[in-house]
Amino acid sequence: MTALKMILLITLGFGGGVVIAGAVFAFIAIIGVVPRLAQKTKTEKSIKFYEEAIIWGGIFGTTTMLFDYYIPIGTVAVIIFSLGIGIFYGGLAVSLAEVLDVVPILSRRGRIKEGMMYFMFAIAFGKLIGSVLYYFVPGFFKVD
Repeated sequence: MTALKMILLITLGFGGGVVIAGAVFAFIAIIGVVPRLAQKTKTEKSIKFYEEAIIWGGIFGTTTMLFDYYIPIGTVAVIIFSLGIGIFYGGLAVSLAEVLDVVPILSRRGRIKEGMMYFMFAIAFGKLIGSVLYYFVPGFFKVD
């Protein structure tokens, strides 16, 4: 492969990555997950910090896919890190569901008149059980 082709492929790959990353961050900004979480936790003054953390988390996550490195942070830090990821994904999912009005549509289509709170708790509990099974039950998932 010639050097010109290599430079072209690197440029196209980098440009595509920048576009996708921008789209993901724009999506997160549009559905308003950061301001909503800050409002619910009464930490509106820290929104800039949250936004920076999301950006640096995206950069860090991308580098972990490109480069094979290990950071010895210990079990407690891994648990805290994983909890933070779970909270963020949960907040993102709830924000997306709220923006798309999933709950009213689901209750109307499913003809659910009472007990919507129990239904939502059942969904959340099912996600929790699935996560616990995935991480703690040996052989629950198989890596080839």
